[in-house]
Amino acid sequence: MEEDISQSFTPPVSAFAGDSHCELTPLQPPCFNCTFEPGREDTRLLSSDGYIGRGSLKRLLLRLDPSPANFEGDTVDIFGFSWVTETALVESTKLVFGLFRQTLLKLEMLVQSSSHDFGQASSLHYEAGDLRHQCMLFLQYVKVFIHRYLEPICPLEEGFRHHYEELETQLPSLLLEELFGVTLLIGRLKDIPDNIQSTFIMQPQGKLFPPSWHLLHLYLDTHWSVLEILHLLDQKMHGQVVYAHQFVNLTGENLTNNSLFEEHLCNLLSDLTSLAMDKYNKVRPTEALTSHHFHCTCTKELWILLIHLLEHRSKVLQTQSFWTYMNMLLLPLISGRPQAQQYSGLKTHCKDTLGFTWWLVTHLAELGEYSQNGTLENEKKLENNWSFVRELLRSTCDPKGGLQEEQIRFHVHCCLTLCLLWKPNTATVTTLWEYYSKNLSGSFTVPWLGVSGLGIMCKTPMALFEQARGCCFPSPLGSLGHTQLYRSANSFHMFLRVLALYLAQDNAGGAPWRQIKGRVYSKFHQRRMQELSEAGLMNFLLLFMVLARQAELEDVACRACELLALLPQNSPPAQRSLLWRGQLALLLLFQERGLDVGAQASWLAAAFSKTAREFYLKTTEPSRRLALWGPLGSYLEGVAEVFEASPSLGLSEERLLNEGFGLLLPACRQSELSSALGFLQIVLRELRRVHQRSVQTGGSATPLGVRPPPPSSSTAKELPLAVAAALWAHFFPFLRSMRLSMTPTAQLADAAAGFTLLAFDLPSSAPQDLQPNPARSIMQCFGWDDMLHPLLVTRYLPHLLQNSELLSSVSSGSGGAVSGSSHALYVRAWFRCVLQQHIHKNSDGTESRAGKALEEQLLELTRLVLRLPEVDSLLQRAGLQPGASSKLEPRPALEMFIKALGCEYSRLQVLSERTEMVARALDYIGDVMKYIKPYLLNKCPQEGLLLAYWAVGCLVKHWSPLLATSKAQQLLFNMVNGLLLPNSLSGLDKALRDSLPLYIQGLSIAASVSQSQGTYLKKQLCDVIAKYLDHFLPAMPSAGAVANHPVLLAACEATPTLRGGTLRKSILQVISDNFLQFKGHTPPPRLATVLAFLLELLRRNSDSDPALLTVPLPSLLRCLMLVNEPQVRKTSTDALQLVIERCSHFAAEAPCDQTVTVLRSFVEQNEGIYDRQMYSVLEIVALLDCRAVLVLIPVLSLSLQNTEHKRGLGKNTTLRNAYRKLLTLLGDGGQAEIIHLEED
Repeated sequence: MEEDISQSFTPPVSAFAGDSHCELTPLQPPCFNCTFEPGREDTRLLSSDGYIGRGSLKRLLLRLDPSPANFEGDTVDIFGFSWVTETALVESTKLVFGLFRQTLLKLEMLVQSSSHDFGQASSLHYEAGDLRHQCMLFLQYVKVFIHRYLEPICPLEEGFRHHYEELETQLPSLLLEELFGVTLLIGRLKDIPDNIQSTFIMQPQGKLFPPSWHLLHLYLDTHWSVLEILHLLDQKMHGQVVYAHQFVNLTGENLTNNSLFEEHLCNLLSDLTSLAMDKYNKVRPTEALTSHHFHCTCTKELWILLIHLLEHRSKVLQTQSFWTYMNMLLLPLISGRPQAQQYSGLKTHCKDTLGFTWWLVTHLAELGEYSQNGTLENEKKLENNWSFVRELLRSTCDPKGGLQEEQIRFHVHCCLTLCLLWKPNTATVTTLWEYYSKNLSGSFTVPWLGVSGLGIMCKTPMALFEQARGCCFPSPLGSLGHTQLYRSANSFHMFLRVLALYLAQDNAGGAPWRQIKGRVYSKFHQRRMQELSEAGLMNFLLLFMVLARQAELEDVACRACELLALLPQNSPPAQRSLLWRGQLALLLLFQERGLDVGAQASWLAAAFSKTAREFYLKTTEPSRRLALWGPLGSYLEGVAEVFEASPSLGLSEERLLNEGFGLLLPACRQSELSSALGFLQIVLRELRRVHQRSVQTGGSATPLGVRPPPPSSSTAKELPLAVAAALWAHFFPFLRSMRLSMTPTAQLADAAAGFTLLAFDLPSSAPQDLQPNPARSIMQCFGWDDMLHPLLVTRYLPHLLQNSELLSSVSSGSGGAVSGSSHALYVRAWFRCVLQQHIHKNSDGTESRAGKALEEQLLELTRLVLRLPEVDSLLQRAGLQPGASSKLEPRPALEMFIKALGCEYSRLQVLSERTEMVARALDYIGDVMKYIKPYLLNKCPQEGLLLAYWAVGCLVKHWSPLLATSKAQQLLFNMVNGLLLPNSLSGLDKALRDSLPLYIQGLSIAASVSQSQGTYLKKQLCDVIAKYLDHFLPAMPSAGAVANHPVLLAACEATPTLRGGTLRKSILQVISDNFLQFKGHTPPPRLATVLAFLLELLRRNSDSDPALLTVPLPSLLRCLMLVNEPQVRKTSTDALQLVIERCSHFAAEAPCDQTVTVLRSFVEQNEGIYDRQMYSVLEIVALLDCRAVLVLIPVLSLSLQNTEHKRGLGKNTTLRNAYRKLLTLLGDGGQAEIIHLEED
C-alpha cells in the first residue's frame, strides 16, 4: 500500500514551489505542546496551543468546522505543493498520504542521525519543527475536508458517471485504508524506543527541543488525529459503515471505520495505561495522589480528549462509555484473568496491580472534572464508576489478599478522593464498614512512616471532638490537607471521612442514616464490646462521634452510652480514662448543638465520684492510687474543656462538679494537686467570663450552633449561680484548709484569687460564714493574715491589686471584723512579705525554686502597692515618687516608703493629724517584731538577719519623732531591747555593724523630742553606744577597725547639725565616762584604741561648740599626765590639740571659758599629788592656747603655795622650777609671775 514518492514527482496542479512556501504562512494548527508558557506554572492548566486550548475538541463535539479560519482559498499548500482545496484529497488520496508518510520518515531519520552537538541544536530544532508542522497541517486539512466537502455515500444512478464522482464515492474507503496504514507506520506508544520516550520528562533550556521531542509529540498528534478523523467520518456518513474494500480483497479480513476506531482506541488506552504503570512503579504511597499518571501535560490532555470524546459518543451514538473501556482494560489486572483480545498488548510488569488500578482510576476521575475548555469546574462531566470501584474495594477488603495497612491506607485514600468527586453510595460504605467492623481493634499503623505512621490516640475530649469534626469536614481535593492525609491519618480515619460524606449528602432526607444505622448497631454487643482493645475502644468512640455529628445526636449518644455500659465495672484505669474521654466528647457535641447535658453529666459525675472515693481511702494501695489518677486526671482535663467550650454554662454543666472533688483534693500529692487546682482556675475563669458577658449584654451570649432564645437579664445573671454554688461547696473548704501551708503552691494562690473575684462578682453565691462582705473576708484569709506564708501572699495579692473595681469595693466596705483600712492592710502584707522574703532559704543558705518565685512575685507586688492611691499620694507629697518606667526592687522601695511617711509626719503641725498619722503608720507596719522573730531566734539565714536589722533601723531613723510619741514609744523600746540589747550578740555582728548607725541616729533624735520618756531614751542611747563601742573596738589600734566603727559612722556628718552635735556629745560623754576613767594610776583598758576612736571622731567632724569639745578634755589631760606610752601620748596630744584649737577659735579674742573651767578643775584635782606632771600637761596646753593657761596663773600660784604649806618644808625648789618653766611659756604675764615668785 505504500508507494515510492519523491519530491521530483509532479502533482496534477503545479510543480514544486520551493520558494513560494516561505511566503505563504498558514495558521498554526492545534497540536500537543508541553513547552513552558508564562502563567502556566500550575500543572492543572493545559497548553493554549493544544486541542482543548484552541477549541478543537469543542468544535469536534459540536460538529463545527475544525478550522474555520484556514483553508478558505482555492488552493492550499501541503508538503510544499499547491493543491486545489476542494478536490485534492479526492483526486490524490494516496499521493498526499504518501507525502505524509515520507515526511514522517524524514523526521524519524533526522532523530536517528542527530547528535548532541549544541552548535546544531538550533538548526535541528527548526528543521524538525518544520517537518512536524507539515504533517500537522496535512492532518488538519483532512479533518477540514471531511467536514466541508465529504458527502454520505449514495447509490449511483445508472448511466454516465463522472470520474470525480466515482473517486468521491471511493474516498471514505480509501481514507480508512490510509488511516490504517498510518497507524501501522507510527506503531503503538508502548513500542516507542526508550531514547524517544525519555523526552516525555525533558525540561529543555529555553525553547530549543531535540528532534526526538518533535517526533514523540507528532506521534501523539497522529494518534489523536486518527480518532478525530474516524469520528468525523462517522458523523458525515450518518452511521453508515465504511469498509476498506481493497484491504478486504487483499486480506480477507473486514476493516470498517468502527472496527478501526475501536482497535486504535483500545490500543491507545492500553498504551497510555502502560505508560502510567511505568510511572506508578516509581511512586511512593505518600506521594501517590500528588504524582500524576501522565508524563507531561500532553499525555494529560490526550486523556482528557479521550474522556470527552468517548462520553460524547456514548450519549450520541450509544457506544460504550469511557469507564466501560477502562473497566474492561483494568478488571483482568485485579482478577488475574487474561486480557481481552483488544487489550492483549497491555504490559503486566506492575509491582502492585491493585494499587495501580486504584491510583489510575482516581486520577482519571480527577481528569473527568475538566471541561471541554480545559478548566476545572464543579459541574458533573464524567459519570461515576462505583460499580468497578466496588470490585476494587472487595479486593482490598478481602482477608485472603493479606494486604498491609500501608496498602489499605492508600486504597481507602483513593476511595475518599473518589467520594469527594462522585459522592459515596451505600454499597461503598457498607463494604468498608464490613471490613472495619471486624478489624476495629487493629492498630492501623505504617512502621516505616515513623511517628507520623503511629496510631493517633486522642489524649483529651477536645482532641477527640476535633478529630471527629475533622473527619466530618474533610479537606477539599488538591489541598495540602487532603494530599498529605496518608501521613496524618490511618485508613480507619479515612473510612470515617467517607462515612461522614455519605451521611451528609444533600437532599437525602436522612435516608443514608436509615440505610446504614442497623448495619452499624448490629455489630456491637456485650461480647464484642469486651473484646475491644484500647485502640479499638478509641476507634469505637471516634466512630460514634462521627455518627452523632452527622446523624441523630441523641439517638447515637444514647446508643453509645448503652454499649459502654456493657463494659465490666472493674475495667482497667486506662480504659476508664478512655470511656470518660468519649463521654465528655459527646458532651462537647451536645454543647455545640445547644442541648442540655444534665443526664450524661450526672452519669459521668457519679462514676467520677466513685473513683475519687477509692482514691481517697487510706486502704488503697499506692500503686492502685497512682493508676487511678489516670482517669481522674483525664476527667479534670476533659471537664475543663467542657467549661471552656460552653458559651453560657446554662446546660447543666454544674452536675460535673460534685462531692467527688471533696474526696479527691485532700488525697492528692503535690503534682496531682497542682493539676486539680489548675482545673479549678479554669472553671473559675470561665464562670467569671460568662458572668461578665451576661452583665454586659444583659443576657446570655449566643452559643455555637442552634440555641433557644436568650433568657431575660435576670435569668442570665442566675445562670452561673449553680456552677458557683458547686465550687463553693466542693472546692473552697479545701482551699481554706490549705491556706496556712508552709509550702503553698502558685495554683493555691491563683485559685484563692479566683474565688475572691467570684465573691466580688456574685457575692450572694458565697457561703454564709463569709457574709456580709465575702470578698473582704477571703482577702483576710489569704492575703492579710500574718500567719500566711509570703509565697502565698505575694502570688495572691497581685491578682486583686490589678482590679480597680474590686479595690474600690473593698475599700468602701472597710470595717467589720477586719481592723484598719484596706490599703493599710495591703501595705502591711507587703511590708511583712518584704521582711520575711528570706524565710524560705534552704538550711545551707542557697536559693530554692520557691525563693526565686517569691522574688519575682514580690517585685510585682511592690510595683502594685506603690501604685495604690494612698501610697502614691504619700510618695508624691514627699517628692519620692518613682518614675513611671522604673522598676524598684522591694528593698529600695521599702526605704522610699519609710522615708516618705517620716517626711509626711514631720510636715504635719496639727496634733490631731499627727496622732492620726501615728495610728496609720503603726497599721502599715503591723507587729514588725513578730515578723522578724524567726530570724532572731534562729540567727539565720544571714540575708534575713541583715534585712530585718536594716528595715527596723530605717524605721528607727526615719520615724524617730513618730516612734517617740506615747502611742508608739513602746514599739521603739521593744525594737531597742530586742535588736540592740539582746542577751547574746552571737551571729549578729554583720547585721549590727551594717545597721547600727541607723539605730543610734534615730534614738538620738527620739531622745531629744520625746516629752514623756526623754530621760529613759537618752539612757538607752548611752547604753547602746557604750555596748557597741566596747563590742566593736579592737584590742589594739587598727586604722580600718576604728575608721569603720558603726558608732563612729553614726556620728559623722559632712555638715554639722544640731542633732548630729547632740549625738556626738552623747558619744563623747559615754567615752569619757566609760572608757577613759583611770583607777588610781592604772589606765583604762584599750586606751590607745579608745583614744584613736576619739581622735577619728573629732577629725571627721568639724564641731566648734566648746560645750561638746570639752567633754573629753579632762580625760585627755589625765592621759597625758599619767601615761607615758608613746602611742597614747601622741594620740592624746593630737586629740588635745584639736579640742584646744577649736575652742580657742570659737572664743576668738578671749580665752574659752569652758576650756578654762576644765583646766581649773584639772589643777584643783591634781594639787599636791601630780604637781610636776600637771605642769608638763599645762605646758602642752600653753603651747596650743597660752591665753587659757594665762588666766589660771593666780590659781596655779595659789596651788603651789598650798602644796608647800601642806608639806611644811618651805619652798619646794623642784616644783617652783617646774612652775617657772610653765610660766616662761605665758609671755609677759608669766614673766611677771616669775618675778613675783622670786620676790616672795
